[in-house]
Amino acid sequence: MSTVAETEARPAARPRARRRKPWHWVRRIPFYVLIALIFIYAVFPFYWALRSAFTPDADLFKTPVQYFPAHPTLKQFRDALGTGEFQHALINSTIVAGSVTLIALALGSLAGYALGRFRFRGRSTTLYVMLSMTIFPQIAILGALYTMINGLHIHLLGIGFHTPHIYNSLWALILSYMVLVLPFTVWVLTSFMRALPKDLEEAAYIDGATPFQVFYKVLLPLVAPGLVTAGLLAFIAAWNEFLFALSFTETPDKRTVPVSLIEFTTGRGGTFEYPWGEVMAATVVVTIPLIVLVLLLQRRILAGLTAGAVKG
Repeated sequence: MSTVAETEARPAARPRARRRKPWHWVRRIPFYVLIALIFIYAVFPFYWALRSAFTPDADLFKTPVQYFPAHPTLKQFRDALGTGEFQHALINSTIVAGSVTLIALALGSLAGYALGRFRFRGRSTTLYVMLSMTIFPQIAILGALYTMINGLHIHLLGIGFHTPHIYNSLWALILSYMVLVLPFTVWVLTSFMRALPKDLEEAAYIDGATPFQVFYKVLLPLVAPGLVTAGLLAFIAAWNEFLFALSFTETPDKRTVPVSLIEFTTGRGGTFEYPWGEVMAATVVVTIPLIVLVLLLQRRILAGLTAGAVKG
C-alpha cells in the first residue's frame, strides 16, 4: 500500500525535451533555396534597371558583364528628367492616376455602403456582375470602348456648350481607367462595410444621425485600411496602364509615363539609337514613388487585404 501511495504522490515525470537532430536544418535547406530563387527572380529586373541607370552608355554592353558600374554616373537621370516629353508624361500620369483614385474611392465608398449595409433585391447579383467585369481582358473591350470614347462629348452645366471629342485627352484615360479600377474598389469596400458591427450604425440612428452622417462620420473612418488598400491599388493600376493610354492618346503632350518610355528614341550621328540608359533611369524614377508608398502603407495594406478573412 505504501508503495502505491508513494507512487501516486510522486509528481508526474516531465516529458523529455525532444533533442533536435543535427540534420534538422539540412532538411530546410531546399525551402530556403527556393525562397532565395524566388526573391532573386522578383528583384533582379529592378536591380538591373538600377544598375543600367547608373552605368555610362559606353559600358552598358561591355563583355564580360559588369554587375556593378565601375564608373557610376547621374548623366542618364539628368538626360531623362531633362526631356520635355517625359516631364509632361509624369504630370499627366500624376493627374490621371490621382483623379482615378479619388473618383474610384468616392464612388466605391458610396456603393460599398449601399451594398454592404442595406438589403435590397438584386444586391448579390450586382456584386457578382461587378466582380465579373474584372475577368475580361482589356483587349476584349478595347474596340467598344474606343468607339464610345471617340464619339463622346462632355456637356457642361446644361447650357449647350459641348467640348470636342474627349479622344486624345486626359478625360479619355480617366473614364477608361474607371472601367478597370471601380469594380475592384467597390468589391473591397463592400466587404469592409459588411464586416462592421450594426450596433454602431443603430446607435448613430438613435442619436438622430441621417444615413449620410452615419456614412461619413461613423463608418468611413472605420474602413480606413480598406480605403488605403483600394486607393493604392487603384493608383498603381492607373499609373502602370499601357494599352488604353496608347490607344486613346495621339500627341506627346497627352502621353502618360508607360507610353513615353517606349518613345525614348534619339537621333545621334545621323542614326536612330535607343537610349537604354535613359530608359532605365526613367524607369527607376517612375518606380521608386510606388515602392515608397507601399513601404509606408504596408501595415494598412495588409490589414485591408486580410479583412474579412476570419469571421467573428
